[in-house]
Amino acid sequence: MNPGELALLALVIPAAGAVLVGLLRSSPNLREAASLITGGVLLGVVMQIHRAVAAGEVPRFVLAEPLPGIPLELVVEPLGMIFALVAGSLWIVTTLYAIGYMRGHHEKNQTRFYIFFALAISCTMGVAFAGNLFTLFIFYEALTLSTFPLVTHAGTDAAKRAGRVYLGILLGTSIGFQLLAIIWTYLLTGTIDFEMGGILEGRAGEGVVAVLLALYVFGIGKAAVMPFHRWLPAAMVAPTPVSALLHAVAVVKAGVFSILKITIYVFGIDFLTQLGASVWLMWAAAATIILASLVAFRKDNLKARLAYSTISQLSYVVLGAMLANTMGIIGGGMHIVMHAFGKITLFFCAGAVMVAAHKTEISDMKGLGRTMPVTFAAFFVGTLSIIGLPPAGGTWSKWFLGLGALDAGQVGLVAVLMVSSLLSIGYLMIVPVRAFFSPAAPNPHGHGHGHANGGIHEAPLPSLIAIVITSLCCFALFVYPDPFFRLISMVAGP
Repeated sequence: MNPGELALLALVIPAAGAVLVGLLRSSPNLREAASLITGGVLLGVVMQIHRAVAAGEVPRFVLAEPLPGIPLELVVEPLGMIFALVAGSLWIVTTLYAIGYMRGHHEKNQTRFYIFFALAISCTMGVAFAGNLFTLFIFYEALTLSTFPLVTHAGTDAAKRAGRVYLGILLGTSIGFQLLAIIWTYLLTGTIDFEMGGILEGRAGEGVVAVLLALYVFGIGKAAVMPFHRWLPAAMVAPTPVSALLHAVAVVKAGVFSILKITIYVFGIDFLTQLGASVWLMWAAAATIILASLVAFRKDNLKARLAYSTISQLSYVVLGAMLANTMGIIGGGMHIVMHAFGKITLFFCAGAVMVAAHKTEISDMKGLGRTMPVTFAAFFVGTLSIIGLPPAGGTWSKWFLGLGALDAGQVGLVAVLMVSSLLSIGYLMIVPVRAFFSPAAPNPHGHGHGHANGGIHEAPLPSLIAIVITSLCCFALFVYPDPFFRLISMVAGP
């Protein structure tokens, strides 16, 4: 099977897994085994495609041509390969975590959860391997629709309200702004293909480019650039594995990945640098970085705090794209990976605390580190990566973003990155510090914490294994970031 056919297979495998899960709905053990096996097969296929891309090949596969000259086409280039590797790797881990969480929390409709989770991964692979703007838009919208049942999983009034916000913002921005930008791009250039160096140079002036770029940045609502960010904290009513999917594996990463890909292959970083049309959007991203961090400080609910942290961290990737230079693109591409593993670790830990200790508020987690040491040690590791401190992988992406800001002559943006890291220390590091070093909060029933009296313990074993895996990956990405660095360097320019 050639690499182009393998790209198609990467879309088919999760979809087939969804069907298999549905067929095995009456046997939870077989259903969950099917989910894990499907994830393993997908990762194997993605790794085979990676070998071809790393060797310089560009796998292609035309799915259909619904419009003359505008095919629904898969093209695997290095940036898309990065996204596929992240999604393929984390699907298995998130499924493992979900098995412990969904059973430990006694969630209803678990079969439906695994079905739509698999469908979302299939759509994610479509986004990663999109060969043109039309294909990207189709799979982007399909991802929104496939994740809607996950956001509304609980079926409560709050979940339904969150679902309306989710669909309203994501469909509203994509149809109102992104689709308009795609049509405008086609009218200007006669093509919507992704091409190295971009397709707009010589076909649009500075004013048009600035407006068009803004339509893409704000039209890709999954990137959660303010003011189109409310869907993300609203979606936190969903189960924690869904939050992990939204924040690390698929949805938000599809957003920032799309912005980075369009910057490179539609506008071209040299063309943007020449025009200076992206400077004001650098500062829009910088404002989101700081404002979301400040809001995170005010949230006592751990998942809400992590949601605003994600909004802030996503704009690091947007900032890297808008810097439109080699270091900025490398930093943005690397941050897609580093944030994925760091933030999924934090969400896994938040879910573990809820399942094992029934705690959701940070103020109630004092002393919990003594009875959940693995969970809070992993939270500490994930925090290091989000802050950008050694020996965690987030160090590298923030280093390259800082270099990109200096190369662009934007010293103020270096200050923004530094302030943001300090804010991250304040609103994230306090969680493990309180858990390990604060006196235990009194039990409302007069008991302390612990197995014997308070009944608090670590999360179910599958969830705990997943937490350990992702936290170790944060360290591994610091020691050996080379595979992702080589891929992003292939598209970032000399």
